[in-house]
Amino acid sequence: MDPRLTPARQDLAAEYLRGEFKAERYVSGKKYQIIESAAPLRKQPRPDARLDTQALFGEIMTVYDEHEGWVWGQLESDDYVGYLPHNALSAQISKPTHRVTVLRTFIYPEPDIKSPPLDLLSMGSQLSVTSEVEKFIQLNTGGFIYSSHVAPVGEYESDYVEVAEKFAGTPYLWGGKTSLGLDCSGLVHLSLSACGKSVPRDSDMMQGYLGEKLPHEPDLSGLERGDLVFWQGHIAIMCDNKTIIHTNGYHMNTVIEPLEVARDRISNLYGEITEIKRMPEYLL
Repeated sequence: MDPRLTPARQDLAAEYLRGEFKAERYVSGKKYQIIESAAPLRKQPRPDARLDTQALFGEIMTVYDEHEGWVWGQLESDDYVGYLPHNALSAQISKPTHRVTVLRTFIYPEPDIKSPPLDLLSMGSQLSVTSEVEKFIQLNTGGFIYSSHVAPVGEYESDYVEVAEKFAGTPYLWGGKTSLGLDCSGLVHLSLSACGKSVPRDSDMMQGYLGEKLPHEPDLSGLERGDLVFWQGHIAIMCDNKTIIHTNGYHMNTVIEPLEVARDRISNLYGEITEIKRMPEYLL
């Protein structure tokens, strides 16, 4: 059982794991909704613990344990398990009607762009909209977002490469999943999610789950826009037959560069390309 995806500890496990994992006790859990713009999901219940991923506004988490301001549970969007600050959650769950489609957008206290923003939401955030006011939509929480920055749930993008390219220049952040900071798999996760694809969170999970395996030649010929290139612990997206976009620790940024250049640099440090996969159904 992958501990990243399995809500199980020696003292406690999810009820659905009874008979599969031995724990001192089992609980069914309770669903909560993320009310922060990007809540940190950490490996340990400490603010200085490593960031594993982020839960975006409107996401749902099943909570199995709560202790000293932290909850332990599993996200619905990608099944990731970890610890979140309790104040990032609400027991009142609102069904999402819209999602944020731009890199980031402000929540205003009133339908006026001159009013001081209340918060900043990132692409993929899920919203419950109650009404439209001129060029704004009103959230069930009372805030307002510019209406052209959202789309109804169920309406998706058709080209994940085009989505990924919007993140060029976004700084690298281990565990990041917003336009303020990303990691390599966060970029792919957000881009494919914008196209309605349910995607695992980490690059090794993606390698086992996504696309069709392609043979790749030493000269890297035969690749196409949208192909996914994997190294050990890293992933990139082909923008065309020669260049990739990826978020990486070398540049500490999201960059578009020749695949050959990236391959030579990465192979010297971490090893050769392990696999290339094709995702034809999510391209124009």
